[in-house]
Amino acid sequence: MQIRDLPYADPGVPDVRSGTRFLIWLGRGQLRGQILSLLWGMVHHLGIAGLPLGVGFAVQAVVDRDGGRLALAGGLIALLGAALALGDTMLHRTAVTNWITAAARVQQLLARKTAELGSVLTRRVAAGEIVAVSTGDVEKIGWFVEALSRFAAAALTLVLVCVGLVVYEPALGVVVAVGVPVLALAVLPLLPRATRRADVQREKAGRATELASDTVAGLRVLRGIGGEELFLGRYRAASQEVRRAAVRSARMWALISAIQVLLPGVLLIVVVVYGARLALDGRISVGELVTVYSAVALTRYPLRHFEEIAMAFSFSRPSARRAARVLSLERTSTARGTAVPDGGDLYDPVTGVLAPAGRLTAVVCGDPDAAGRLAERLGGHPAEPAEGHTSVLLGGVPLDELELDAARAAVLVQDKDPVLLSGTLAELLDVPSSGAVRAEEALAAAQCADVLDALAQASVDTDGDPMRTRITERGRSLSGGQRQRLALARSLVTDPGVLVLDEPTSAVDAHTESRVAAGVARLREGRTTVVLASSPLLLDLADRVVLVHEGQAVAVGTHRELLRTEPRYRAVVTREPDDDPLPLGREAIPAVREEIEETA
Repeated sequence: MQIRDLPYADPGVPDVRSGTRFLIWLGRGQLRGQILSLLWGMVHHLGIAGLPLGVGFAVQAVVDRDGGRLALAGGLIALLGAALALGDTMLHRTAVTNWITAAARVQQLLARKTAELGSVLTRRVAAGEIVAVSTGDVEKIGWFVEALSRFAAAALTLVLVCVGLVVYEPALGVVVAVGVPVLALAVLPLLPRATRRADVQREKAGRATELASDTVAGLRVLRGIGGEELFLGRYRAASQEVRRAAVRSARMWALISAIQVLLPGVLLIVVVVYGARLALDGRISVGELVTVYSAVALTRYPLRHFEEIAMAFSFSRPSARRAARVLSLERTSTARGTAVPDGGDLYDPVTGVLAPAGRLTAVVCGDPDAAGRLAERLGGHPAEPAEGHTSVLLGGVPLDELELDAARAAVLVQDKDPVLLSGTLAELLDVPSSGAVRAEEALAAAQCADVLDALAQASVDTDGDPMRTRITERGRSLSGGQRQRLALARSLVTDPGVLVLDEPTSAVDAHTESRVAAGVARLREGRTTVVLASSPLLLDLADRVVLVHEGQAVAVGTHRELLRTEPRYRAVVTREPDDDPLPLGREAIPAVREEIEETA
């Protein structure tokens, strides 16, 4: 896999049974890249390991005053230097490719899971954890996948060096062959403790990131209730816990690094002392002593990869565990590839809510949270796993039996807090659609004239064209009502078979709300539309209204019929006690509508 080939056509189905299994699955999915990195790592490390042999030949040639052998040794050193440079370059290239492609695979998997679960994801996993997994954790996972092949190359090189030294000079080679495994394995007893400390650090850092992300997301609310200092204190305490955990982890890794420096030095001293005695006794030549000494000195480089792979695994395992936890979440679905029904009623067996095909149905819930959960259910995304056992029916076909793409195309849900992505207004409205509704029609139905004027005035380099004006991230430069109406226009452009709107006019004034309701009713005429709202101006335009009380549909009729006959409905819509026989303002609704229509 090359970087230019990203993104993956299909990132695959990950093994999410544990963090370790997920890492193994990632490595196995990059087998070709791992083999290439291993081979170039061998070229690089063997180039380094071969330099002592050339240096030893050169020293012995100088001692023997043999110019031909000296020239031959120089050529060997030059050849090894070229191999070292080529191996280092290609190793870096392949290793970085492995890192980036592994990170890209994880990000694609996370994006796919986010698209699959929709808003249900943030109800099962904290938003901060999702941010932590998709940023820092992805980097840690990529680091381990990249370091794995370099470690394998270093380990094989050490084996070959030890075997080569035993063959080249048995007396000293045996000492090296015994000493190098001791150096490589000396830190093993410390690794479990270092790993545990790294896990603690990562968990605390993840919680601090979650707290920071959630605090930023709710900053406006915190300012409103004066809770900034409270949450700042919580984050300060969490960050101090991360600092203490990081210091404890760093101390352990510093001890491991010190051992990795100390023990090779001890081995080097042993080789020099023992080798000097052998040279004085005439059992080995000066060149052979220089060769063995240089080889031992250079083993420190491949040995450092043992420390790196231990650190990479320790830091990536909790990251992989977090990623696997997110990726293991499943849509409560039994998709069987059932054909999408052409029209038909939308029916929720759990609440008894029925939205007849081709009509505008309004649903009134006294609990806003219950309304949000109902909207999710109607879109085929149960908010709770337990609710997934009974699917919503579209034309008699359970939505859970439809493929995800088909279900999304059949039913579109716009929640009460829609997100506007950064980009131009034209890009915002460039969404998959039937093509039956033009952007201009959708903007007009959603009463976005003032939004277009504001965008045109804010434009400095688009000749006053609001469609080319950029909208900042999440539409922060717009008011809440403007964002809500742009999101509604985007949903109308999509023109799905069934459109579910959760409080689509909660952030606009009454006059605008009435015009928006009329525009939606006109544009969606003949299409199935469900609106969850409690506004009389909107309810009065619905073909039928369903009252949901304590999770069950308890009354059905028109707005005015329910006002007259259903006390619980009056209590929700007019905010007045159940026993009030004639809610104030009820008779004024038609007059307000007439005044609005005349003004429009």
